[in-house]
Amino acid sequence: MEPNDLELLQQARQGDRAALEALLDRHQRQVYRFGLKMCRDEEDAKDVVQETLLAMARNVRDFRGASSVSTWLYSIARSFCIKKRRRSKFAPEHEDQLTAVEAEVQRVADPGLLQDDSLAGRQIEAALERAIASLDPMYREILVLRDVEGLTAPEVAEVTGLTVEAVKSRLHRARLQVRELVAPLLGVPEPAAELADACPDVLDLFSRHLEGEISSDVCAEMEAHLARCGRCTARCASLQNTLLLCKRSPAPEVPAPVQQSVRDALRRFLADPASR
Repeated sequence: MEPNDLELLQQARQGDRAALEALLDRHQRQVYRFGLKMCRDEEDAKDVVQETLLAMARNVRDFRGASSVSTWLYSIARSFCIKKRRRSKFAPEHEDQLTAVEAEVQRVADPGLLQDDSLAGRQIEAALERAIASLDPMYREILVLRDVEGLTAPEVAEVTGLTVEAVKSRLHRARLQVRELVAPLLGVPEPAAELADACPDVLDLFSRHLEGEISSDVCAEMEAHLARCGRCTARCASLQNTLLLCKRSPAPEVPAPVQQSVRDALRRFLADPASR
């Protein structure tokens, strides 16, 4: 059985180089994925994963395990992403990508383009990526950490320095915006509104339900409404499918030159007693 993160961490803090390298290898793809989604630039993401892993190696003996290893790593990676963004402060921070995403959705939604399942899957994945990229960074990081990387809301709060309530508020807004852009591709027909005047904001309620924020009474009322409203049922299904796509977002392989660069830097660090 492979050792868990805490076991590897304890060994690494005692100077076990193999344990430290195992920790780096275990988390590098997730850190790289986070960097890609936050920086929206491959070269910047390469820098982020390299700087994050080296920072982890340099500070592993100071980490006391008050939080999970992954939370610690995302906190480090986030700081490097913010530095990258500040260095590019004269470039447009929020590119006009919504129009591009909507155009992509309209193009892919043509039934004639969806006959090949693998092609459709790649197109939906690309549309999801662009929808996430269209979010303002303050919302994007919350959605990526919670729904792509799988951190809990309290863990996201720890990484970002926000309250749990603020995390959840931003999360709901981000989820609904991404769903709005991706929903036309998900193959969930949305009937015409039959109970429009009586329909609650089911998408917000459903997102809040996933975070444990609504009472059992409100949940029962929502379920009763969904049982008689096909449109709201379809809308909730499209949100659920969107979040499932986020969860399944692949963690790309870190480029071999970046991995080698990290190993070389780690070797130099470990060989220099003054740096430890």
